[in-house]
Amino acid sequence: MSTLAAADWTALPTPTDAPGWLARAADVAAVLATDAAARDKAAATPYAEVQLLKDAGLVTLLGPVEHGGGGQDWTTAYRVVREVAKADGSIGQLLGYHYLWNWAARLVGTRAQWEAVEAEAARNRWFFGGAVNPRDNDVAVRETADGESLVFTGRKTFSTGSKVSDVTVLEGVLEGTENHVFAIVPSDSEGLTFHDDWDNIGQRLTESGGVTIDGVRVPWAAAAGYTDKVFTPRVYNTLNVPTIQLVFINFYLGIAAGALETATTYTTTKTRPWLHGGYERAVDEPYVIDVYGDLTAKLWAAEALADRVAEEGQRLHADPDAVTPEARGAFEVRVAAAKAVATEVALEVTGRIFEVTGARSTASAEGLDRFWRNVRTHTLHDPVAYKRREVGRSVLLGELPEPTWYS
Repeated sequence: MSTLAAADWTALPTPTDAPGWLARAADVAAVLATDAAARDKAAATPYAEVQLLKDAGLVTLLGPVEHGGGGQDWTTAYRVVREVAKADGSIGQLLGYHYLWNWAARLVGTRAQWEAVEAEAARNRWFFGGAVNPRDNDVAVRETADGESLVFTGRKTFSTGSKVSDVTVLEGVLEGTENHVFAIVPSDSEGLTFHDDWDNIGQRLTESGGVTIDGVRVPWAAAAGYTDKVFTPRVYNTLNVPTIQLVFINFYLGIAAGALETATTYTTTKTRPWLHGGYERAVDEPYVIDVYGDLTAKLWAAEALADRVAEEGQRLHADPDAVTPEARGAFEVRVAAAKAVATEVALEVTGRIFEVTGARSTASAEGLDRFWRNVRTHTLHDPVAYKRREVGRSVLLGELPEPTWYS
C-alpha cells in the first residue's frame, strides 16, 4: 500500500473539531484509494491499512482528549467511517466495527470499567475486534473453582477484525444462568485462535473469519457491567444494535459515494459516446446526465437521513441513564428506515454506474465491480425486509421493536 510514514502523520497537528477530523479521514481515504482495487484482489491481511488508521489518529476519535483521544461524538464517527469507505469499503467497515467495540465498555460496563478501557485504548491506540456473532450458539462461560475468574469456551463463525486487532470483545452466557457476559481480552491471548476462512466476494479485507475460543480466562473484574458478580441492566445497554446498524448505513453510503465518484472520473476521461447518439462526448448524452443526476439525488437524500438519525442517536448517547424503552424503540425504528433506504440506494448506485461508464469499464483492471461486491456482501447481514417491517408496524400499529441482537 502506498502510504506516508508514521512520522509524517504524527507530525501533523491533532484535529480539534469535526471538520478537522473529516479532513483527516479524507486524507486517509486518498492514501487508500491509490491502490484499493489491487489490494481488493490480493485480499491480504490489512496490517498496513490498520496501522495507517492508527498513525492518522482515527482509531482514537471517540477517546478522551486527556488520554490522547479525539474527544468526538458518534455524529462525527459515522461520517469518518463514510469517508474512509469511499476509498475502501473493507477498511471503512473495520473502522466502524472498531468504534462500536471500543464503545461497548460504555454501553455495558460500569463507569470505572469504561473509563479505564477508554483511557488505555486511547493511550495505546488499541484496535478492537469482536467475537460476538449472534447467529452461532453462545460461547459458554464458567466460573473457576476458586471463584476468581471466568473461562470462555466456544467458536464463532465471524470475528471481524480478528488478526489485525489488539484486543477482542468476547461474549457468552454464564453457565447455569441466562446472563450474557462481555469481556475485552488481548487478541493474542492463549486459547484464542483466528481462522483464515473469510473468502467471500466482497468486503474481502475485513478479516471476518471464524475464531475458536478455547478456555480463555478473564478475571471477574473484567466482566463488563458486573459488580460483585451481579449485573445491573440499563435500557442503554440495548443501544448496541441501532449503534452498529448506523455504522452499516454509513459504510454502505460511503461505498456508494466512492463508486459514484470513481464512475464520474471514468465517464469524464474514458467513456466514449455512443456512435449513433449524435454527441461527441459521453458527458453530453442526455441519458448519461440523467443517470448521474438520479443517482446523486438519491445518494444525497440517503446521506441526509443518515445524518439526521445519527443526531437523534447522539442525544441518547449524551444522557445514557435517561434512555427509556420508548425512546430506544423509536430510535431503532428511525435506524431501520435509514438502513432500508441506504441498502436500496447503495445497491442501485453500485450496480447502475456501469450503464454510464460503458463496456470497457468492466475490465478487471478498473476494479469498479468491487463497490457492488462490497455492498452486496454486507447488506445480506440481516434481511432488510425486517427493517421495513419495523417501520411499517410502527406506522400502522404503533408498535416499537423489542431489543434483540438484530433490532
